[in-house]
Amino acid sequence: MNTPQFRTPTVADAERCYAIEIGAYEGDEAATLEKIRTRIAQYPQGFLVLEQAGEIVGFINSGCAHQVVMADEAFKELVGHDPQAPNVVIMSVVVDPAHQGKGYARRLMDEFVTRMKAAGKQTIHLMCKQQHVPLYQKMGYQYVQPSPSEHGGMAWHEMVMAL
Repeated sequence: MNTPQFRTPTVADAERCYAIEIGAYEGDEAATLEKIRTRIAQYPQGFLVLEQAGEIVGFINSGCAHQVVMADEAFKELVGHDPQAPNVVIMSVVVDPAHQGKGYARRLMDEFVTRMKAAGKQTIHLMCKQQHVPLYQKMGYQYVQPSPSEHGGMAWHEMVMAL
């Protein structure tokens, strides 16, 4: 079996990432193709893809902020993003549904955390649905609060990891 490989995406990878995003998220939760292109172009060091046998099977993307406001919708388009800021905000952690259940999300997160520590970041923030709270707690995140965000018409929960 081929070992999964991590890499920084190029804009040419945006369509594959978008296909995974819309396949894994419900309704309006998914980022648009344009948002994914923007995230790759503006902050490639915060965008990590996982490839298996030469195919992208999952990814994490993020931005950085001095003051984290998880309900800020404009931030998802990197409005207010500062690559030098100490706080990382994850926007998507997603694995192609055809490849879920293989531990890829955990491998992606472990590699992402390693890279953010190496970059000198202080915290990683994310929002997730209720059913994913225990998973992120196992990965070292602390529960913060229910989020005021109504992104995609869903209920979200804020979590943070100190690095």
